[in-house]
Amino acid sequence: MFPASFDYHKPGSIEEALELLTTLGADVKLLAGGHSLVPALKLRLTQPKHLIDLAGIAALKTVAVRENRLVLGAMTTHWQVESSPVVKAALPYLCEVAGLIADPQVRNRGTIGGSLVNADPAADYPASILALDAEMVCVGRGGRRIVHARDWFQGLLTAAIEEHEILSEIRIPLLPPRTAATYLKLRHPASRFAVVGVAAIVTVTQDQRCAEVRIGITGVGSCAKRAGSVEQQLVGHRLDATRIEAASAAACDGLEIDGDMHFSAEDKEQLCRTYVRRALLRTMHLAESGAFQPTRNAP
Repeated sequence: MFPASFDYHKPGSIEEALELLTTLGADVKLLAGGHSLVPALKLRLTQPKHLIDLAGIAALKTVAVRENRLVLGAMTTHWQVESSPVVKAALPYLCEVAGLIADPQVRNRGTIGGSLVNADPAADYPASILALDAEMVCVGRGGRRIVHARDWFQGLLTAAIEEHEILSEIRIPLLPPRTAATYLKLRHPASRFAVVGVAAIVTVTQDQRCAEVRIGITGVGSCAKRAGSVEQQLVGHRLDATRIEAASAAACDGLEIDGDMHFSAEDKEQLCRTYVRRALLRTMHLAESGAFQPTRNAP
């Protein structure tokens, strides 16, 4: 099918885009990479009267390190995240995550901001955004608003961005010393979305005790979540296989897991526990071998 007719706008600045958002009324959509919106337009699941293409806004394509944070403009493509020398030097883990998204065609066009605003429960970034304690910067006519990752994913395809706002950038704190990171997923063979995806970021002491751990889970629920119950059981302890196995049993705590045409709820729960365990074991293997992420500068 062809989309219903709409007026196309391509602003050159964030200010111009915000002006369009506020003057065109409620029947308007923002276009980032288009991998979710364009199919919906073609199926006429959405029929906006106005489409605002953000591709012409250079300020939304920033990739930089500022004040011990990796700053990614919302229109940074998955391929740019994967291949950027800045990202590779500051947080190579995120390059690896971006390289697991879909296929080259999707990575060349899709954007990190579009993915986070769409908040697909099977997308790859959300688990890592949670585990990395990132911040989303939203801009509107009233100024800037910062939303912490823990508050961003609010439900199925629902993010904490308000009407007439634009996600401008994602700020990711650089990691402390002696931090290892892993993202593992069971990918759907056709879409390559995550049936389950787990991000595990662990900081260890010199004697290999867990000083801090953050675990993000995507794919099995209506939105990405932190595995808080697992984290609480690991901090302060040496992470051997026995402790990881025991803690991973709590991976589904706080998750609302429903079955689908591929897996029952029980299957998803088992996959969730298994991938949390595998991600933690791999992260600890990296830590024990000294394969740590780059560190932030001392204040």
